Amino acid sequence: MKPFSFFCVYSYVKARRFHIILFSIIVLVVNACQSPVQTKEGRSCPDINEIHKRGKLIACIHNNSTDYFILKGNPMGFQLELLNNLSDYLNLPIEINVDNNLHSNFTKIATGQCDLVAVGLTITGERKDTISFTKPIFSTRQVLVQRIPKGLSQKQLKDTLISNQLELGNKTIVVEKGSSFIKRLQDLSEEIGEKINIKINDTATSEELISMVSNAIIDYTISDENVAKVNKNYYTNIDISVPISFPQNLAWGVRCGADSLLDTINIWIENFKKTKKFKSLYIKYFKNKRSTENNFEGFISTNDEGKISPYDDIIKDYAKGLHWDWRLLASLIYQESHFNPQAKSWAGAFGLMQLMPTTAARFGVDSLSSPTQQIQAGVGYLKWVNKQLKTDVPDSAQRIYFVLASYNAGLGHVRDAMRLAEKYNRNPKIWKDNVEYFLFEKSNPKYYLDKVVKNGYLRGRETKNHVNQTIERYKHYRNLIPN
Repeated sequence: MKPFSFFCVYSYVKARRFHIILFSIIVLVVNACQSPVQTKEGRSCPDINEIHKRGKLIACIHNNSTDYFILKGNPMGFQLELLNNLSDYLNLPIEINVDNNLHSNFTKIATGQCDLVAVGLTITGERKDTISFTKPIFSTRQVLVQRIPKGLSQKQLKDTLISNQLELGNKTIVVEKGSSFIKRLQDLSEEIGEKINIKINDTATSEELISMVSNAIIDYTISDENVAKVNKNYYTNIDISVPISFPQNLAWGVRCGADSLLDTINIWIENFKKTKKFKSLYIKYFKNKRSTENNFEGFISTNDEGKISPYDDIIKDYAKGLHWDWRLLASLIYQESHFNPQAKSWAGAFGLMQLMPTTAARFGVDSLSSPTQQIQAGVGYLKWVNKQLKTDVPDSAQRIYFVLASYNAGLGHVRDAMRLAEKYNRNPKIWKDNVEYFLFEKSNPKYYLDKVVKNGYLRGRETKNHVNQTIERYKHYRNLIPN
């Protein structure tokens, strides 16, 4: 063999061996990235791709006056709206797990019961051993919450109220279990050289403890300043002027080892915090006095009284005859009219249930009918639709979707979509990705001109959104309102 030829063969073999080794390394890396990460305890930690395959991200959230609550029938909250925007970014539904216990939140993260704690968690070195923090969402200070005594002069108040951290020695301060306030008070006790009596409440949230201070059940508690300011709009007899910490970053938390999930959320946080939408959300829930007062009153009404609307008792009565959870019927009424009995649509529908005049007349009501009569008529129509679909859709849980769609678009359009599903080898008895798909496509000539279609064109997107929004709101009502 000529020297040149030998050199070429040798180079070819060497290059081929290099490529084989490189390919093997790439395969190992890809497989490693696609395999669940193991936590320190040896548990599997799913990455973002596996969460997408699962079809939902599970988030723990707190029910309070800023994070997650219902106001006049509408699910609201700073953390809820952040999660909704994250859901849009990920193109992934988020399942809400309401749990106000921080200790329980950390347990659920560690055991894989949830993927994300969507709460303003103070970033501390101690917590980093059990949870991975996202990039900070905002910052705040920890403040002392104390009651302002009645009937005292300004001088007497100055002498009575604690005005700095040195005066906390030998005081008893009640704090939430699992909160970062415990460690801060322990450190502060060392710093001032006097004992601070720290009492841990196993069940009450930070906001509940603020209420207890206001109502003279306890004397002192600690709160994040942004939450304390919102509560002061409602509990005017509390003082929150004494900080006990420097500004601290607050973030969400994921399981240690869930690096791909953490990286994805961090990219979203970094970009979303630059938007006007983020700034407006923060102002809406923490800065705007009028909106925070309304939010707090809505939270108190929902939590203390279990109320969604002024018509709850009527809704409960008529939901029984429909064999529906009353909260589902309430969600439909909110979807239709926002609980406004005088509501009128451009098409002529009116009242709480937004019945069209011909349907309303059939069930004995008009625009002057009382809220009770309006709900009675709407439920009568729902019963009729349910009866028409009972044979074709025997599964009662599935049938709810068909009934809601029929209530919005008309039974004829829903039957068209069922016939299209059957023709194109989908299941006409299943809503999701089957009948829902063809109802959505009824604005497409290929389908609304099909021979099996009897009712023509429909803006199916509107009906699909109507059903999805009603069901999604119902889930929030179930989260927050006892049955």
